[in-house]
Amino acid sequence: MRTRKRKGAEELLESHPNLVILNPEDAKGRWREVFGNDHPIHIEVGSGKGAFITGMAKQNPGINYIGIDIQLTVLSYALDKVLDADLPNVRLLRVDGSALTNYFEDGEIDLMYLNFSDPWPKSRHEKRRLTYKTFLDTYKAILPDHGEIHFKTDNRGLFEYSLASFSQYGMILKEVWLDLHASNFEDNVMTEYEAKFSSKGQVIYRVEARF
Repeated sequence: MRTRKRKGAEELLESHPNLVILNPEDAKGRWREVFGNDHPIHIEVGSGKGAFITGMAKQNPGINYIGIDIQLTVLSYALDKVLDADLPNVRLLRVDGSALTNYFEDGEIDLMYLNFSDPWPKSRHEKRRLTYKTFLDTYKAILPDHGEIHFKTDNRGLFEYSLASFSQYGMILKEVWLDLHASNFEDNVMTEYEAKFSSKGQVIYRVEARF
């Protein structure tokens, strides 16, 4: 979803270095020190405007959350939500999801969320999909043994591709939802995109996959 450029977004992010980690390479291996506790750390790659990451943080105060997005403007809107809700268990990073091993030690992250990632539908762009095998290599490195990815999308093609990619990589599909909002799944936290399109009757797909 395209977002109009926000004036002053960069200055806003830079003015809150306690929440937006401007030099995440320096935090590698010491994220629990950054949060000031030993709670589990969950990350969302492609956090957008932050509805999911802040909703999860409110719902689970005993878990630390890191929202990751490369787009400056959308990350500034996520920061707005973090500030409004006064959430001590959220940090934000403006980095590329393909370079996560630059910012996290092996096994430093406990769980990963991928929500409504760009489907990159053309075959020549397959390597850009966040569930492509080279991305899975990166995720596996920073997650613990048997670490999990929780993935949601409204794009059936990307969902089918991702199920195949996870399986071919040797991951275990713990549970699969072909219509999340028609299921008995409890405590679902929606992204902005999910709320908009599910209200129009769009089916939402979800899978929990384990290395």
